[in-house]
Amino acid sequence: MNTKKKQSDSSSRLWNTRYGMMTSIAPKGPAARSLQRYGEWAEQELNLLSGLIEDGQSVLEFGGEYGAHTLWFAQAVGEQGAVHVAEPRRLPFQQLCANVAINQLTNVYTHSCWLGRAAAQVSLSSLPGGVVQAGEQDEMVTTATVDSLELESLHLLKLNVPGSLIDLLLGAAETIRKHRPIIYYRLSGIEQVEAEVQAIKELGYRCWSHTPYLYNADNHAGESANIFPGCVHQNVIASPVENRFELEQRFEL
Repeated sequence: MNTKKKQSDSSSRLWNTRYGMMTSIAPKGPAARSLQRYGEWAEQELNLLSGLIEDGQSVLEFGGEYGAHTLWFAQAVGEQGAVHVAEPRRLPFQQLCANVAINQLTNVYTHSCWLGRAAAQVSLSSLPGGVVQAGEQDEMVTTATVDSLELESLHLLKLNVPGSLIDLLLGAAETIRKHRPIIYYRLSGIEQVEAEVQAIKELGYRCWSHTPYLYNADNHAGESANIFPGCVHQNVIASPVENRFELEQRFEL
């Protein structure tokens, strides 16, 4: 066995990012490619959220994405805060846990589940937003509700899984009623956009559009080549009507 080559292959999958040291079994997908190339992922999302998160607060994130934003949230809320992140897929969940452990984040709580309307055991492909990537096998996942987590507080709910919003809200009614978090999520296909925004508004929220570019010219690695030309996330940020949060009026939905 060529030990030197094996060590080299392993170290090439350890990335020095804006959020800390991160690793991946195989750098597949936009998030992994961005972390490997730029040392960050969807940084313009965090630019918006950075003004809304304070020390000691609580965050819930659905969809691990290697833990990139999880690591940032853990630093933003500090030791007295808490970050909960749910990732239902087996290998991405293991990668998420590895990156949390590498950075010794004791205020992060990982949940191996899909956040939806009820508890069950179902195939990933049967869930709204449960996309199985080309070349990957379908898998059985555990579903749970946000309410079942019994969070003591919640200031931000961030959904990285398009198509999952409406089912998640059905299982989060008590949590949202009690804590009134800001909600930041990725829109799904055009057929569902109206229903998603309406579901948020019916909870007593105002909604604004946010379209962050995937490439950040001021990236952590100082890389000038843009491998995501013109690519944006179609996101919505929603705040309870009783809050004082405001974005430009032209972005309100």
